[in-house]
Amino acid sequence: MDRLSRAQTRERNRGRILVAARAEFLERGYQDAKVDGIAARAGLTRGAVYSNFPGKRALYLEVLAERAERVPERSLSRPEATLVGAVGAFAHTWVSRLDETGYPLADIVGDATLPYTQLQQLNALLLGLAMERLEPPASPAGAPPARRVRQAGVILTTLYGARALAPVAPGFAEPFDVISACEHLAGLSLNDWWSYPYAAAPALPVDKPWTAVEAVDLVSGEPFAIEDGVVAVLGTHRLMAVEEALRLGERATLVVVTGQPAELYPLARLVIAEASVGLRRSFRDGPAVRVVCDERIAALVGITAVSDATEVAVLVRGGRVVTRAEGIGACHAVAGPRAVRV
Repeated sequence: MDRLSRAQTRERNRGRILVAARAEFLERGYQDAKVDGIAARAGLTRGAVYSNFPGKRALYLEVLAERAERVPERSLSRPEATLVGAVGAFAHTWVSRLDETGYPLADIVGDATLPYTQLQQLNALLLGLAMERLEPPASPAGAPPARRVRQAGVILTTLYGARALAPVAPGFAEPFDVISACEHLAGLSLNDWWSYPYAAAPALPVDKPWTAVEAVDLVSGEPFAIEDGVVAVLGTHRLMAVEEALRLGERATLVVVTGQPAELYPLARLVIAEASVGLRRSFRDGPAVRVVCDERIAALVGITAVSDATEVAVLVRGGRVVTRAEGIGACHAVAGPRAVRV
């Protein structure tokens, strides 16, 4: 029998650790679960666990992310044709998974409050964009472009409230009442509008080839090739900056980067999956933005080191990078009409 390579052995051990971790967390809960217990279940040493994951929280987040990303075929539904119908279907998907997604919120957030907030705001953006594509909000003449992002945020707040109550007050929140409330919120008007950034980094002309790398979109769950449009490489403290490119009409790919990949990548996958599963089931057209966690793309953009404050954007046209900006307002700079082109 051929011996496994080091990479194959590492991948096999990682799989065994995750299977063991799922069993340990299910039986003992996060607080009482032990790394030693996970190692024993996996038939590995404590050191083998730590060589694959930096700690219990990273393992917990990875287990939750994998579970959230699984979408049973039997539960797929047909997208709705109306805004109220789509929001109701989105809420129905959410409440139907309450028993799958309950977890202690403080345990998964920890000290990552700002990244978690940005991820929730990103979910509101994704839901708001899908709602806008189905039923664009009216913008009075001369007024800034109207948006549905805050409205989506209220819907998500309602759904997260139902989730928080489910394990501690079972039966208090009637699922169909929650769905009806979200359907009513589809008609809520919050005078929400998009504003230009207060500052914008300079957009510099570039003329370099672009490699159309393949990645998996966390929103659709499908692989795609990153080609033309804005490629926004944003740290977990700056995720909402991608809206600056979208509101100027550019198709955008958001590349999430972080200085803490072992914990914040699975956290990002977990939070985005919570909204994207419902989006796929409920809306005919998803948001016009793709989201990936893939540091290979940061290197293609010319970033040698990433952090949670990273904000770099490039504009790709015809297989070449034609504009690049770095810093606050980078997405707006490369997508705006005043961006320098070659």
